Parts: sequence; C-alpha cells; structure tokens
Amino acid sequence: MKKNLLPLLGVAFVVAIIATGIFYGLIVGRLRTTQSQSQPGVVVAARSLERGTVLEASLVKLANLPATDRPKGALSDPEQLAGLAVVQPVGENQPITLADVAPRDPAGAGGKGIPAGMRAVSIRVIDSPGVTSLLRTGYRVDVQVVHNRSTQGSGDTELRTMLQDIEVLAVQPEGAGRTGPGAVVTLLAKPAEADMLSVADAGAKIRLLLRNPSDREQPPLPNLALTNLFARGSASGARAERRPEPAAQGNRSAALLRKP
Repeated sequence: MKKNLLPLLGVAFVVAIIATGIFYGLIVGRLRTTQSQSQPGVVVAARSLERGTVLEASLVKLANLPATDRPKGALSDPEQLAGLAVVQPVGENQPITLADVAPRDPAGAGGKGIPAGMRAVSIRVIDSPGVTSLLRTGYRVDVQVVHNRSTQGSGDTELRTMLQDIEVLAVQPEGAGRTGPGAVVTLLAKPAEADMLSVADAGAKIRLLLRNPSDREQPPLPNLALTNLFARGSASGARAERRPEPAAQGNRSAALLRKP
C-alpha cells in the first residue's frame, strides 16, 4: 500500500513545484511591473551631451529605471532642466542629475563647474545691454575691447576682438542689488585670458558678442580704428556714387539724336 502511494506523492510534489512557478511568474511578476510603473520616470539624455550644452526638450527624455539604478539627484520632470547648461559630459541614455548642470542661482554655485586649470573672472559690460539681457549660464561669447587712445577723449577710438568662444558662468543684470552702470558677467577663462580680461575691465570698455553654441571657429580678426572705418566707408561710398562725366553724358545724348 505504501509502495503504491510513493508514485502519487512524487507526482503531487512535481505538480506543487509547477504551480508555485506559475504563481510566482504571474502574480509576483505583475506586482513588480505595477511597482516599477508606479515610480516616476527619470530624465536621461536623448543623445550624448557636451559640456556647455543648454538643455531643451529635444535633448532629454524620460526612462523607467529600477530604484537601484536611480542615481542621487535624479529628476523626473524635464521642465526642471529647461534652459540649464551641462557642466560635465553626459552620455546617451545616462540620467541627468543636479550635479550635471549649472544651478539657476549662480551665487550658490561655489566652484562648481570650473574645470581644473580654468578661472572664473567677472567683468563689467556697459556697451552691450541687448546681448547681456539674452545671456544665460553656458552660453558662449566673443569679447571685444574698445579703447580711446587719448585720455581727453579726442584721440582715435580702437576696437579689438580680444577673446573668442568664451563660456558664460553667470550674469548679474544692471541694478541687481549693486551700484555702478553695466551688467556684471562672469566668464570661464584660462589664467592668461583672465589676466587680459581683468586689465581690459580696468582700463577700457568691454562689449560681448553672442555666439551660436555650435560655432567654434576662431578666425583671426585685426584691430579696427574709427578713422580707418570711416576712410573705408568714404571710399566705398565714392565708388557707389560715381556717375558719368557731363561731357560723356552729352556725347551719349548727341549720339542718340543722330540715330534715325
């Protein structure tokens, strides 16, 4: 009798194992799926992002990641990153955290985003109010210096494009809780470039030119003096306004009258 029960017990044991597997696969699997779906998505890079890239909707996307793969500071709303600049490279499909972007309030940034060997230097920009109103952290600019050779202001005015493709770290608009004209713009520069910017800020007027972030060209640009500018303008104007001599006009008219 006991020998006849052994095969039945074996079959029952196998059936119990199969039933347990089915239950685990269906029920527990659904529970895990429901749990993962209940967690908000994580903002990741839609493509590889270089340092200085200003984030917009086309550059980020949401991805469902397990809780164990969610890094500290991960975000679930792409709007939280809109307009912020990347301060270190981010790979494609890699989560973008608060540590990867420049803060909206540069005053609390400390030394964040300043690579080794670089310096943050502030300059006062008086002559470019339209451009400074557009500047944001991560934008890139060219720096022009305007200087009058005479201390009395009667000498020739000279302009030089001193630096090109310089990254903006912060912008403090004119009148933002301080005295003095012009906006204060903090730029990221090499030590030698920072010295040049400091000297220009102390003894000349500074203008900024806003660049397209994908334009990294730095063509050689000569110094430009005001007298030379007007001289070239006068020459081109004289060429544009040149007219036939009166005698030539008279000969042409006489020839037309002689035609039958």
